[in-house]
Amino acid sequence: MHPIVWAALLAAVPAPPLADVARAIPDAVVDLRYATAENVIGRPVYPRDARCLLLPAVAGRLARGSNRLRADGLRLRLWDCYRPAAVQRELWRVMPRRGWVAPPVPGSVHNRAAAVDVALAAANGGAVALPTGFDSFEPRAKPHASRGVPAEARRNRDRLRAAMEAEGFRPSKMEWWHFEAPEAHGAPVLDVPLGPT
Repeated sequence: MHPIVWAALLAAVPAPPLADVARAIPDAVVDLRYATAENVIGRPVYPRDARCLLLPAVAGRLARGSNRLRADGLRLRLWDCYRPAAVQRELWRVMPRRGWVAPPVPGSVHNRAAAVDVALAAANGGAVALPTGFDSFEPRAKPHASRGVPAEARRNRDRLRAAMEAEGFRPSKMEWWHFEAPEAHGAPVLDVPLGPT
């Protein structure tokens, strides 16, 4: 589909209400990497004051997953949530590689506000051992990788996955940090702003 036609279709779709995850999970560490240079593009593509937005039902699932982890003295670190379709086009322009980046048409589950990229943080918000950083394309980024992944990082990855799966999220086959909610089915691709309302 031609990009101009796709943009016109997006403009015609009314945006559903989105929930600010920082309100649903007040102790989450909001660390949106596309608002920084720590991503595949190497520069910010979100505004500095971008919010982590999700469909309300997805935010509810994430809050319940966060409760499970909090019982173990862990917090969620939010790397990416809803992603505007315009940003998806830019990511695909820079990294047109299926499996790592979804093509702009038909769009990513992130564009539907039903996917989240998450990591763990310590109870004080500090770092914990993880298999890789965000947007890593190395073999250790795969959810079942063991070669080169220290035992503590594997345990943390597996704790995160267990909490997310218990709340109905489906993990990615390529990125240990990426999870998709069933609410993605039938949800429209969105292109609404991420900044404060």
